[in-house]
Amino acid sequence: MAKLSIENKIENLNKLAEFIENFGEEHELSPKNIFELNLILDELITNIISYAYEDDSDHIIELDINKEKDELKIQLIDDGKEFNPLEKEEVKLDEDLDERKIGGLGIHIVKEKTDEIKYKRESNKNILMLKKKLK
Repeated sequence: MAKLSIENKIENLNKLAEFIENFGEEHELSPKNIFELNLILDELITNIISYAYEDDSDHIIELDINKEKDELKIQLIDDGKEFNPLEKEEVKLDEDLDERKIGGLGIHIVKEKTDEIKYKRESNKNILMLKKKLK
């Protein structure tokens, strides 16, 4: 299992990308799987950094990734305000751009690129668990 803890600062997305690249190389993931993993986690962690906190304090975002056979198990934990992405209204991709609501596209991408998503709120923390089959 690989673990990363970063502070809620946008500049830490570079650490995330490096972490994912190293994890991908260590576990011999395809370039496509590395790209998709980076896309998923960059989107989720950017949302946490941008929207989860109502103060300017430093907060820690924890990431655990485990590869089991042909599947990745990912756990993301933050102490931001409660947010269950599974309850977010689906993006209507067939609407004209002028009529489409702002936001939600990133969560749509995460749902499209993962095979299972679970959410729970425990001890004032958001815990998001994802599974992604490797192709």
